[in-house]
Amino acid sequence: MKRIIIFLSFGLLLTGFTIVKQDLFELGKNLEIFAALYRQVSQHYVEPVDAGALMKTGIDAMLEELDPYTEFIPETSLEDFRLKYVNTQYGGLGARILAKANGEIVIAEIFEGFAAHKAGLHVGDQILAIDGRPVQGKEADEVSRLLKGEEGSRVQLRINDSKTATIKEVSVVRDNIIQPNVSYANRLPHGIGYIKLDKFLNGAADEVHQALTDLREQGALNGLILDLRNNGGGILQESVKIINLFVNQGEKVVVQQGKEQDNVFTYFTSRQSLLPNLPLVVLINGNSASASEIVAGALQDLDRAIILGERSFGKGLVQQTYRLPYNNMLKVTVAKYYTPSGRCIQALDYAHKDKDGKAIKVNDSLMAEFTTRVGRKVYDGNGVFPDIEVAAKKQPAVLQALVKQFLLADYATQYYNHHENIPAPGLFRLTDADYADFLTFLKMKQFTYSSRSEKLMRHLKTSIEEEGLSVNLKDELTSLENKLLANDDQILLSAKAEVKMQLEKEIVSRYYFQKGKFTYAEKRDKDILKAQDILQPEHKLAYQEVLSGKGRYGIIGKPGVHLASSE
Repeated sequence: MKRIIIFLSFGLLLTGFTIVKQDLFELGKNLEIFAALYRQVSQHYVEPVDAGALMKTGIDAMLEELDPYTEFIPETSLEDFRLKYVNTQYGGLGARILAKANGEIVIAEIFEGFAAHKAGLHVGDQILAIDGRPVQGKEADEVSRLLKGEEGSRVQLRINDSKTATIKEVSVVRDNIIQPNVSYANRLPHGIGYIKLDKFLNGAADEVHQALTDLREQGALNGLILDLRNNGGGILQESVKIINLFVNQGEKVVVQQGKEQDNVFTYFTSRQSLLPNLPLVVLINGNSASASEIVAGALQDLDRAIILGERSFGKGLVQQTYRLPYNNMLKVTVAKYYTPSGRCIQALDYAHKDKDGKAIKVNDSLMAEFTTRVGRKVYDGNGVFPDIEVAAKKQPAVLQALVKQFLLADYATQYYNHHENIPAPGLFRLTDADYADFLTFLKMKQFTYSSRSEKLMRHLKTSIEEEGLSVNLKDELTSLENKLLANDDQILLSAKAEVKMQLEKEIVSRYYFQKGKFTYAEKRDKDILKAQDILQPEHKLAYQEVLSGKGRYGIIGKPGVHLASSE
């Protein structure tokens, strides 16, 4: 028997070695083919070839076959990569830049207290040149890179001042810009805290910890709203630390499962929890992804928090970076992650794609059922479903058109230039006369909006002309089309409430910056208002009913069934 075991072990080892040897041979062969092809094309193609651009195109096309998260980062993009995925600090002005369709480069947002603000720049100012280099027609990312630099260094700007309509030279000393993970925290009525977490980059957990400490210093907390809406994620370890703020030590919170043993890991809470019993509501939406879903999924599986809002994005993948020659880098998907109940919330199957090359959505029939700690039923393969759904109200199409054409921003700049001050963010309102002035502004800007009805009408007219139908019918359709065009003012009036709210928020940001926008929004945001209602001390029993899975709260997001616990 001993000899048989030795023989089998040797056979398995030999087989494994053969497989590895075959894999290495295929890898070497393909690399040799690729290198030879690249060399021949670069040397012999009839037109001049940019070898670097050709290589990047080939790499990007190859990685596109995998998933959107595996990407090649050339040396020139390393700083942007670091800001997006790792760190929140950079040397620069503290301003967000926008490239308009007409090629103008304008300041779209200024961060309070940083270089641009101290230099007296305003939202709406047009940047004409940076250190003598004209920027008209450049991409916003390129202009942003020109504005970045070492802290304490100077950059010379030629500005078309939006307030005075004059061209001037402005010398700005670059600051160390810190874009915090926690963009806003506030104490709401009834002792309820609110924390807006935008990302999970370095220091995110420490920032949440500090925000909680500051809120508690103002008085006892009866509950907390953790807002993860539009948070695309970041560093997995930061999400684990944030969960640990609310969950006792020693709890399994996420499992990482990859092909290689180095990428198989189970994460546990490792420290004493700061607030293990504080009532907690987590807000998510369709743009909450990755680390946001790790937090929401773990707190849901452990029945530690009520998840409220919309279904999350469904990104159950983990990426890792690897250094490449000549200071380039590769970010590659190395694992999937699983919540404490064992579910992977990945919504798209990148291993299988349709005829157009798009990843296929995980089929309802393949979604497995799991249970939370108290036995509530949850499901994999489709993001994190909220315990309580607050359906998103679709923006009117005309509002989307106004945003896309930057007309809300332009009017807010005009309003700011003609009004020295406004009431506090929570009190500011545009009057009916202000809204009428806005409509006049749109006419002056020759705002055009094609409603869905108008587009369908034009398509129908074209079809009639192509098919040679009655001239009278065509005339009738033209008459109807003119009536639809004359209805543009009515469309703007019917969307008045939504347009007015967005316009007010944009104007508030001119005077009170980002914090002002949050202060304005928190009094009108239906998700925040619903969360506040749930966390009212008198609603403690209802809060416990959700987390104990009573009645309709026992099944969360069953495939093919409307969310049982929606409200």
